[in-house]
Amino acid sequence: MIKSMTGYGIGARDNQKVKYTVEIKSLNSKFLELTLRLPKAFSDKELTLRSECSRLIERGKVNVTVTVEYVDQTSAAATINTELLKNYFRQLEAVANELNTDRGNLFELALNMPEVISHNEEEADEEEATLLLGAFQEAVTGLDRFRKDEGVVLTQDLSTRTQDILRLLSEVESVETDRIPLIRDRISQYMDETVGKENVDMNRFEQELIFYIDKLDITEEKVRLRSHCNYFLQALDAADANGKKLGFISQEMGREINTLGSKANHAGIQQIVVRMKEELEKIKEQLLNVL
Repeated sequence: MIKSMTGYGIGARDNQKVKYTVEIKSLNSKFLELTLRLPKAFSDKELTLRSECSRLIERGKVNVTVTVEYVDQTSAAATINTELLKNYFRQLEAVANELNTDRGNLFELALNMPEVISHNEEEADEEEATLLLGAFQEAVTGLDRFRKDEGVVLTQDLSTRTQDILRLLSEVESVETDRIPLIRDRISQYMDETVGKENVDMNRFEQELIFYIDKLDITEEKVRLRSHCNYFLQALDAADANGKKLGFISQEMGREINTLGSKANHAGIQQIVVRMKEELEKIKEQLLNVL
């Protein structure tokens, strides 16, 4: 069964000191486009999480956000280096006096200078790292479950549209019975009107007609299109179904439909081919979201 690339998962783990929440959002993309937001204390775990995302999530435009909630909020409070703040402020004030400029925002400027404010982010211990990885695994499990549920909906839609193409192919076969006789009659009438029936070499005419009609034969295209559609349905239900493989099959379906339309030389068949193309375009649009 297929999976959607669209998904959402959330996981949380906590102890007496802190709670970690991991939120994963995924949209469709040809490759894995990963945005990872981690607390500074876990910067050493970034490569591990990226590797796990590549292995477990595979493809998609993925956002992974880790948030921290401390039981004791004072442990996460920021501190102000007052001596450094005063030093910055005096220097800015001196420059402002020298240049005779407005001093209204000097305090704000000093407050935003480097290292004036520091956050008390301690290094995470092994227990906290275990909590984070547990929350991550829970979020990935939720994401995978979401993707599977979306995949069921996609499977039903893709199967229905492929069956519609097969149904339209049956319509082609039902209306093409008069196609060759009409072509023959049209060419014969044209020859009679332009050359004259008495001036036509009937043996040569029949040979050329057979050659021409053979080039317009669509039997092979019908057989191959039906085969590709059936293969698509089989691949859709296979255990290793994936969007890339289904995309390749849909391209082959498109080639046969296009050839069918160009060789048809029949208004009714060409109208059916247009409807086939509409269904195939919707299939291709849906496949963009298949993992």
